[in-house]
Amino acid sequence: MSRTTKPEVIEADNLSLGWAKILLRIMEPGGHAISPLMFSLTGFDADGAPTETPQIRQELDEFLTAIGKKDVENVAFTIFPQRYLTLAGGDRHLLYRTYLEAFPRIKAFNPARNSRGLYFQRLIDYHDDGKSNQLEWMIEQYNAGLKRRSMFQASIFDPSRDPTSQPYMEFPCLQGISFTFDDDKNLTLNAFYATQQIIHKGYGNYLGLSRLGAFMAKEMGGRKLERLNVFVGIAKADKIPSSDANLRALLAAIRNASEQAVGIEPA
Repeated sequence: MSRTTKPEVIEADNLSLGWAKILLRIMEPGGHAISPLMFSLTGFDADGAPTETPQIRQELDEFLTAIGKKDVENVAFTIFPQRYLTLAGGDRHLLYRTYLEAFPRIKAFNPARNSRGLYFQRLIDYHDDGKSNQLEWMIEQYNAGLKRRSMFQASIFDPSRDPTSQPYMEFPCLQGISFTFDDDKNLTLNAFYATQQIIHKGYGNYLGLSRLGAFMAKEMGGRKLERLNVFVGIAKADKIPSSDANLRALLAAIRNASEQAVGIEPA
């Protein structure tokens, strides 16, 4: 990992290419981490969906499946359950109810990892009391005409239950989020990570955050998601040796797909 504390800024208008750029930068000789990283993503369509390069996502999903990790869609679900929103017909109140009714089953599916909650659960039920929906509070305040910018933030990390002396903490790496907006009906989502596993979680994190931003933009007066900013204290390449054959194949595949996507002849 580089010893510098100067932020590295990576900008992209394509989620797949942006994630690939981060990973390839980390995996350069002498790399393995960026500390700190600021990733800024644009290129969202009218519905807030990010631009993607399907081949890159497919290559990553195949790699994750091969090593027994959750695919991109499953990681994204922990931040925003897009399929529940679809089932709810876009009704946010039905989305909340559907998710909270399902949450005990979601938690039981993997109790070791989900024992303290998931990101979306913290956003809509922070205190596990059915009364602490941070997203709904922001939506209601905004739609009531209260637009003090410092109001629009939500916490994930809970100092009363999350600190641990364990050498590795699975949850929560995402500490909190905030929203900013301009006079042109645009919305920006800012997300803050202490650490981030770029291979196992990075792509899914960015996809889930994009979906969360699109949801909030729509509910906050029909705005448009303009930008996602992700601030990461330490962005790392997970515990996979750079000599791993599967990893080397993944890197070669995403490098080739990235070059094709931007019109560069593969080497």
